[in-house]
Amino acid sequence: MTSALRRAARTILATAPVIYFFIAPAQAKGPDSLSELSAQVSDAVVNISATTVDAKRSSRNDVPNLPPGVGPGAPFDDLFEEFFRRRGQGVPEIPRQRRASSLGSGFVIDPSGIVITNNHVIADANEVTVILNDGQKLKAEVLGKDQKVDVAVLKVKPEKPLKAVKFGDSDKAKVGDWVLAVGNPFGLGGSVTAGIVSARNRNIDSGPYDNYIQTDASINKGNSGGPLFNMDGEVIGINTAILSPSGGSVGIGFATPANTVQPVIEQLQAFGETRRGWLGVRIQNIDDGIAETLNLGATRGALVAGIDDKGPSKPAGLKVGDVIVKFDGKPIKESRDLPKLVAATPVGKDVELVIVRGGKEQTKTVKLGRLEDGEKVASKDGDKEKPDGAGGSSQSVLGLELSRLSDELRARYQIKDAVKGGVVITAVDPRSDAAEKRLQPGEVLLEVNQEAVSDPAEVVKKVKALKSDGKKTALLIVANGQGDAHFVALPVE
Repeated sequence: MTSALRRAARTILATAPVIYFFIAPAQAKGPDSLSELSAQVSDAVVNISATTVDAKRSSRNDVPNLPPGVGPGAPFDDLFEEFFRRRGQGVPEIPRQRRASSLGSGFVIDPSGIVITNNHVIADANEVTVILNDGQKLKAEVLGKDQKVDVAVLKVKPEKPLKAVKFGDSDKAKVGDWVLAVGNPFGLGGSVTAGIVSARNRNIDSGPYDNYIQTDASINKGNSGGPLFNMDGEVIGINTAILSPSGGSVGIGFATPANTVQPVIEQLQAFGETRRGWLGVRIQNIDDGIAETLNLGATRGALVAGIDDKGPSKPAGLKVGDVIVKFDGKPIKESRDLPKLVAATPVGKDVELVIVRGGKEQTKTVKLGRLEDGEKVASKDGDKEKPDGAGGSSQSVLGLELSRLSDELRARYQIKDAVKGGVVITAVDPRSDAAEKRLQPGEVLLEVNQEAVSDPAEVVKKVKALKSDGKKTALLIVANGQGDAHFVALPVE
């Protein structure tokens, strides 16, 4: 290389940009110690002992001709059965008082003695005892409980103010954040475990408002009702469930987010019951086929599969087939988002809904009712008798064998009188898309592309018309024998 080339090379190297590689310090090991945080919150975490006592208590008078000293609880209880055998009589069934106990965890949110735990920890217990970290036992009163989000509010009367913890904003918790779980696993007493937020908004099909925080902090039997803390000592969740083939912790635990339970806790404290918003619609998920058929442009929203006749949505003008894409200004990405938003909205509030109908967006205003009132009405209506349906013929289309709704088919498939019109599915081709969508014999096809059908020939005619129009999908409304309907999109080819 000539001296001129060497000089040029040195110039290029001297002026080239310098690339620095920064290696972040290892943080995966987590905090050096959690001892200060544990000491800060542990006194606010309690053990819960719940006892269910059988109210029926037997006495000697329950058994006729019983001699003195014989019978349950008497000194000669062990001779009780032998006494009756020698007399040639069967040993009488004498109910004895039974006690069933369960152990769980909880935490204090108010120094005056307000304690939070899971509903399933106390269930139908006759006696609930709160055991403080120092061993003190206090009898608890149940102020209110809610099965849907699995939370209960207890009240104790301490001699002096208790150590309390506060809720944090669970929406700020991120996957990878460190968390601390404190509770009473296997009845051992106060125990602390640590881990991270493994996932958020988990649905484990345990209830209508599932949006659990998943964590790998060890959670076991007895941890239920205990708090999940962030590193600031705030409760961001209530440890509620685990996923485990063995019954012990395998690193998959679930906590109900603080932002989900706080409104419920406030209602239980104020009223002793919940007062959730109610829209009065039955909804279902939207798949790609349904989204295409309804011209949604993308898979989004909650599809209205049914309208309650006595609910607030009917007078507001909502219809079966509408897709709710916004509720009170909040987008509905998938159907399960809607019930959580509605339930958390005050009863009586006028709420704007954005719906898609016929491929176009519309805005409707609904005054929310109260969910608990709607459930009572539904329970009463379910007992009412309703008139009969129709009779005859059979056709095959879309992988379905269809027949008119007759008294014989209604009886065979136990189809309730509440199911009006439509055609009965009597067989499903196991190789068809209908089978893949889990359609079943005994279900009733009510509509094709939002037009009612009452005869199998009508279904065949409508499917042929869709093919002629170049449509790829038929949108069906199908009801089960109880009358609960849902949408199914099937390819017409």
